[in-house]
Amino acid sequence: MHPPLPFNARAARTLREKLGMGPGHVAYGMRASYGMTHITPDHIAAWERGTALPSANELTALAGALWCAPRDLMGAPRTLREHRLARGLAAEDVARSTGVALDAYHHMEETGRWTGDERQSAALGTVLNLPPRDFIAITGLEGELARLLTEAVSTRWQAHIRAIARLVSMERRDLQEPLRAMHQEYQTLMAATLSRAGGAIASGENGRRYIDDIVNHFWARLPDH
Repeated sequence: MHPPLPFNARAARTLREKLGMGPGHVAYGMRASYGMTHITPDHIAAWERGTALPSANELTALAGALWCAPRDLMGAPRTLREHRLARGLAAEDVARSTGVALDAYHHMEETGRWTGDERQSAALGTVLNLPPRDFIAITGLEGELARLLTEAVSTRWQAHIRAIARLVSMERRDLQEPLRAMHQEYQTLMAATLSRAGGAIASGENGRRYIDDIVNHFWARLPDH
């Protein structure tokens, strides 16, 4: 059982009103063009009020009736399935583009765990046009990213920039300033101040908290990603 899709009720209503359509027009379009024979104006009204949520197929048909892309009606996609639906792609399209057997791909969506190899993961990022942050989350690489970032800020960041750039599919030059700044932040926290009792303990605790949240610190320095 999939969790409910993120749905932007306000966007649905705004798009409908911009087209000069009533709920009845939208419901008719979904029935006539997409075979959604069960859809009534009450469905449209309930979705727009936020008292009900469309299924994946209903959302796709609603987007078609409103002349928009499914992602225009969704909140921020979080899972592999949601990213696929936001792009208006069938599971077969993604499986074929990534070289993954369809049954295996369906299993990945059901479990929420992408298990493709490096080549298949790169193809996934391309076909779904995933920003680096979403790519890392979907492919389960956050742990590896956290490990590399921890080593970068606690030793020489320059020695780890190549591996980090490869992992997140970014140019090394775009990572130089973020990594340099994070290294400085962490080293400042770990520079124990011994001028007062407990200074070293307090500094070490701040450093541990920084490491615990290091992936978020990294993305915060890459606002466009």
